[in-house]
Amino acid sequence: MEISRRQTLQAAAVAALGGALSGCGTPDSGGSAPREAGAAPAAARSAGGRRLPDEAHPHEATYMSWPGRRIWGPDTAGVRADIARLARTIAEFEPVRLLAGDREAKAAQRACGSGVEVVPTPVDDLWMRDTGPVFVLGPDGVAGVDLNFNGWGGKQEHGHDRRVARAILADERLPRIKAPLVSEGGAVEGDGQGTLMVAESSLVNDNRNPGRSREDLERALKDLFGATTVIWVKGVKGKDITDYHIDALARFSAPGVVVLSTPAKHAPRNDFTGAYEQAREVLEGAVDARGKRLEVVELPEPADIGRRGKDFLACYVNYYVANGAVIMPRFGDRKADSKAAAVLREQYPGREVVQLPVDNIGEGGGGIHCSTQQLPKAG
Repeated sequence: MEISRRQTLQAAAVAALGGALSGCGTPDSGGSAPREAGAAPAAARSAGGRRLPDEAHPHEATYMSWPGRRIWGPDTAGVRADIARLARTIAEFEPVRLLAGDREAKAAQRACGSGVEVVPTPVDDLWMRDTGPVFVLGPDGVAGVDLNFNGWGGKQEHGHDRRVARAILADERLPRIKAPLVSEGGAVEGDGQGTLMVAESSLVNDNRNPGRSREDLERALKDLFGATTVIWVKGVKGKDITDYHIDALARFSAPGVVVLSTPAKHAPRNDFTGAYEQAREVLEGAVDARGKRLEVVELPEPADIGRRGKDFLACYVNYYVANGAVIMPRFGDRKADSKAAAVLREQYPGREVVQLPVDNIGEGGGGIHCSTQQLPKAG
């Protein structure tokens, strides 16, 4: 089986690790108070009154994580430079809190500068979208869903990363909602109005949720995130470490509008181009939680990225929406880079579109969105 996102997977690091972080025993939340006055309709809330806000909802901060040498080996310096550049850029628009192990915290602070808050916390890798909590809004403010990160189905060492969600929620003094399933933040995309998009390949998978049906998992997702509609695309199993996350394929830019990553012209046909075609068919026939047909906006991938590894993620749709900005990759294909920026300017009017080179992160099979997790403002 081909494995991407990491070129240096730890072959023997799939043992189950128990226990919890000292001081991270934030109680699980079962909230049942009336919903807060807010933006989402009553039907788009969980039984506990929770809802998943869209990424454009105002942020309190962005969480990130410092990549470990044990995972990245000789590529560590380059990927740390990318993460530091990304953290500094986001910090121009909103606070950034970057987790780094005690031994790495000072070096991370030097690299990121005084505008980024480095929080000493044990971590294994940089993929905060997957290891951190998915924050939801509810009657009592913000809470965090812990999706029980298991190293993408036991494919990579995650002794520290499996505890990251709990550590963040304890530090923020926010309620922890322990999910009744195993997943990652990059596997779930929401429009803030009760619609979710997910790829079946990364959820209905025995490496995370053995024996669980799609219907069973859909009920759990709806309850966790206050959704009434879940749009499933097929995805691809076993060709990358995530089993194909939705945030490398399709994103909501607004309720009813989906930005779809599409293969570059003359791209060779493979499992992923087939997944694009299947996703397009599904999305063009889908309706959201409001009963509205979706508008699908193409975001073509670059055609010319030079010499890259087979795991390289050449995908513009893995962008991040910060306060007042959209942070997106730049791959060096000038025509494609320019077109992609124009598409996102149109989709996010009034926000500054900032393009960054993140080639070292890309060689690990991930991108800007994979490296970030937003903490929304309450209300």
